[in-house]
Order: sequence, then C-alpha cells, then structure tokens
Amino acid sequence: MRKTHWCVITGAPCSGKTTVILSLERQGYRVVHEAARKAVEEGIAAGMSLREIRESPLDFQRRILQAKLTLERKLPTRATIFIDRGIPDSIAYFQFFGLDPEEPLAHARHVRYRRIFFFERLPWIRDGIRNENPETVARLDTLLQSAYQTLGYPIIRVPVLPAAARTDYVLNHL
Repeated sequence: MRKTHWCVITGAPCSGKTTVILSLERQGYRVVHEAARKAVEEGIAAGMSLREIRESPLDFQRRILQAKLTLERKLPTRATIFIDRGIPDSIAYFQFFGLDPEEPLAHARHVRYRRIFFFERLPWIRDGIRNENPETVARLDTLLQSAYQTLGYPIIRVPVLPAAARTDYVLNHL
C-alpha cells in the first residue's frame, strides 16, 4: 500500500473541480490536471471528433486509467498534491459504461490518498469536452461517491459556494 499526502478533488462533471484546481495552482500548490480532459483536448487538437475519441469506452477508460497510473508513479508520496480525479474515479467510470471495474479497483487498492474532497454539483453547463447530460451526471455522482466509500475513504463534501470560498474550504480541511 502506497500511502500518500495527495488530496483528490472529485465529483460529477460540472461540479467546479477544474476551477478550484486552477485556483490552487495559481496559489502555488502542486496540482495534477484531469487525465480525461487532457486526452480529449489532445484528440480534438489532432482533428478527431469527440465521438471518435470516445468510440470505444473500454479503450478510452483504459487509456485514462493508464495515464493516471503513469503520472501517480512519478509523484512524491510525501508532497501535498491536489489531483483532479484519482484512481477510484476510474472505478465509477468503468461501472458507468458497463465495464468490469476490477482493473481500476485492483490499482486503487495499492494507493491511499490523504483526503478526498467531493464537490457538490453546480448547475449543468455543456462545453466542447463534456458529452454527459443532467441524468448521466446524477448517476456518475452516485457512482463516484460509492467508489471512494467502497475503498473506505471518508469523504469531505465541498458545498456549492463561490469558487474562492470553495478553494478556501479545501485548504481549511487539509
């Protein structure tokens, strides 16, 4: 078991995670940006459509999981680092797509995060990266919470507040 000082920022799509991660980064904290968003942005920059990028849910989810694993292997365990979506998020996404979650579950059992900050949902806004709708977001919200709880993590719920107040809330609960 790899015990870390890392803090996961998680929650359903459109819950304000990226805004807080960027705020923490501007304040000088070390952060890890969301692997899925990066993969989608890179695909779009290469001329692919969102449909093409996510054509095979299994391939896409495995690619995201592998990106997280590769990145986390390089991180110092004693440093406070804020991660936009941890390995357990992959469990929820595998389940969401009807895939066997054993692969991400096996990896999630080998790392222990210091804190899990679960962001309450904000009003839904579609952007060029998201392809979910409010119903799927609600289901993902439940699956994400369940993934962390199954692994025995206490969840720190971050309420809907202005972005700066949410950032302060996270820092005050380290």
